[in-house]
Amino acid sequence: MGSELMYYIPALGVLGLVVMIAKAAWVSKQDAGEANMQQLAGYIASGASAFLKAEWKVLGVFAVIAAALLAWSGTLVPHSSWVIAVAFLIGAFFSAFAGWIGMNIATKANVRTTQAARTSLAQGLKVSFNGGTVMGLGVSGLAVLGLSVLFIAFYRMYVNGASPNGEEMMKALEVLAGFSLGAESIALFARVGGGIYTKAADVGADLVGKVEAGIPEDDPRNPATVADNVGDNVGDVAGMGADLFGSYVATILSTMVLGREVISQDNFGGMAPILLPMLIAGLGIVFSIIGTFFVRINKDTDSVMAALNKGNIGSIILTAIASYFIIGWMFPESVEFVRGDVHLVVASINIFYAIVLGLVVGFLMSYITEYYTAMGRKPVDSIVQKSGTGHATNVIGGLAVGMESTFLPILVLAAGIFGAFSLAGLYGVAIAAAGMMATTAMQLAIDAFGPIADNAGGIAEMSGLPKEVRERTDILDATGNTTAATGKGFAIASAALTALALFAAYVGLAGITAIDIYKANVLAMLFVGGMIPFLFSSMAISAVGKAAMDMVKEVRRQFREIPGIMEYKAQPEYEKCVAISTQASIREMILPGALALLSPIIVGFAFGPEALGGLLAGITVSGVLMGIFQNNAGGAWDNAKKSFEKGVLIDGQTYKKGSDPHKAAVTGDTVGDPFKDTSGPSMNILIKLTSIVALIIAPHINEQGHDAHTNIEPVQKIEVVNVVDAHLDAETH
Repeated sequence: MGSELMYYIPALGVLGLVVMIAKAAWVSKQDAGEANMQQLAGYIASGASAFLKAEWKVLGVFAVIAAALLAWSGTLVPHSSWVIAVAFLIGAFFSAFAGWIGMNIATKANVRTTQAARTSLAQGLKVSFNGGTVMGLGVSGLAVLGLSVLFIAFYRMYVNGASPNGEEMMKALEVLAGFSLGAESIALFARVGGGIYTKAADVGADLVGKVEAGIPEDDPRNPATVADNVGDNVGDVAGMGADLFGSYVATILSTMVLGREVISQDNFGGMAPILLPMLIAGLGIVFSIIGTFFVRINKDTDSVMAALNKGNIGSIILTAIASYFIIGWMFPESVEFVRGDVHLVVASINIFYAIVLGLVVGFLMSYITEYYTAMGRKPVDSIVQKSGTGHATNVIGGLAVGMESTFLPILVLAAGIFGAFSLAGLYGVAIAAAGMMATTAMQLAIDAFGPIADNAGGIAEMSGLPKEVRERTDILDATGNTTAATGKGFAIASAALTALALFAAYVGLAGITAIDIYKANVLAMLFVGGMIPFLFSSMAISAVGKAAMDMVKEVRRQFREIPGIMEYKAQPEYEKCVAISTQASIREMILPGALALLSPIIVGFAFGPEALGGLLAGITVSGVLMGIFQNNAGGAWDNAKKSFEKGVLIDGQTYKKGSDPHKAAVTGDTVGDPFKDTSGPSMNILIKLTSIVALIIAPHINEQGHDAHTNIEPVQKIEVVNVVDAHLDAETH
């Protein structure tokens, strides 16, 4: 019966894609506005397409070389196969395709959101959110479809009725890990490359346009403004789509790998623990679709954030309710987690509690992030107040907010990890992450609507539309800044839980029973791992700085050498700024990507599997902290700057755009741009990618050779015990 259930899961992915197509058709049918609006949207769409084509050429070469190496290495050990290269290429293609889906709809939805905002804020939200929904359903639908179909194929190739706890299943999952590796590899380059592109254009446009020339952010006289709007699509949409696709796949895969170590006397041939994460993810698509119907407002004074939260909470509650019945249907009263000498018997209801815990952790991470980054909240207001005394105090205030913002999320994560482990061991931690990611379609829809609204505001400004249109798009954009930050908080939380699950899977596959911090090589690599996120961030931020310098020089040159720009008598050379961002991002994304891919390989083969475990632990802890800090600091700086658009009160005096405190806020926002859109969101990919690379190479560096894996047989005597106490007792003995 287990093999029968798996055949139904791809249908859930297909359902998501069918609804996605219907939503995309609806968005495409909306009014695209006047000819000049469509022309500007055309510039943005063509620039985004040009970037993706240039990026895909480079990534295509990388994918072919990586696939060849994987095919060769897959023939060297019995726990892998050359077929892993096929899975890698499919994962890479799906990841790139997911990003393209988002970018394609975003470049259509932006101008249609502008036109819709001429009618009302409600209509503008409807168009922009439906555009985001297309991306959310595309990413989740492709992930569930691709992962489930490949699992079915590999199950038939390698398992085909054998024990779900045996060598055959391990081989199938090891080969399936290639799909996740391909997805995460493309996600890293797409996120870093897109982030460099968008922030180079944004920083160049801000420094010369707003600060030096004193013109609005999206003024058509600014040569970098089209590149800036293109960047919203290639970084915040295409890059984000590939990023969340990789996160989604890695979370499901890690749970499936640990599910192999769970013995379940169920009606699915013992495969319930392996199939559960895929089924939860597929049903999460259904509940996300239902949740989208809750996102609506009736008048311009209604809260956009409240409408989005209603849809998010609705999908979370539906997922939690369904999980209770699914687990009652799939599992017996108790299951056993077996690893080495540790035998943990877990009540099945605890798996449900772990899923709920994951959903709660995801919601709390988003809520805390909203508190630290939303306009009108104390942290953002504190940065606004510090802008009154200059640029330096604004920057100091933003750094302080970002650092403080790590406190509560880390406590929530730590409590979530401890709680999930107490409930169901390592499988509980993994299934908690899967539960958190179940509503990815909704999370991504909320996240993706922001860049669409940002573009809509740019088109409104460049087209010279009435003031009230820009005011409506600004409301959507400000909310989008907050949802983008909350989405990144959600992603980094899922990365932490997923990395722990992947880490546990790696330890099992590498044949090591424990990682001893007292060993010099392990402790040394722990420090090296802690350093890598800092070095990675430095590379990404430096790349933005280099590209931004080129952009600033080009914008200044055009202002200087093309007479009539400031008087609207001459059109800037937008395409030259687009070319600068494209070339810089392609050039500069290589080194950070190489660092993420090569560091676990070098350490694993040079120092062994235990030292590699130390490296992964260091990367995970340091990367989570760096991700939260950078994402929240950047988001808070951005909304502190936006607060000046309606006027802010500092020491009893009102300050608006163009004032000295506003210029200080622009400086802070410029510093925060690469934090929140380049290096910060790349941390969650860095964490998972290094863990997946370690999982792939584990059979090659296995400390105990090919005898490390033995079939798991149920023990004769089973006793229900508390998971934490059992684990501690096992370690003691």
